[in-house]
Amino acid sequence: MTDDTTTASAPTPAERPALPDHLSTDARSPHYNAKVFEHDIGIRFNDKERFDVEEYCISEGWIAVAAGKAKDRRGQPLKIKLKGRVEAFYR
Repeated sequence: MTDDTTTASAPTPAERPALPDHLSTDARSPHYNAKVFEHDIGIRFNDKERFDVEEYCISEGWIAVAAGKAKDRRGQPLKIKLKGRVEAFYR
């Protein structure tokens, strides 16, 4: 008996788009890239993996994270920039 169902395998590195220098999780941002977010992304900031990064820029060396529970007048979380060494990678 043969199994005709296809199994979903992890995408190979050749199928993944290159990680951009500047990336944002906000769909309204010009730095948003939906193709990149189809895969799991990791951010290492100063040799520590971070899970709360909303935006990063590798060449300028910063990440943007939410500043607690504070919101701006449009209801979006306030962000703060942290400077340091930034590495982005696929998990």
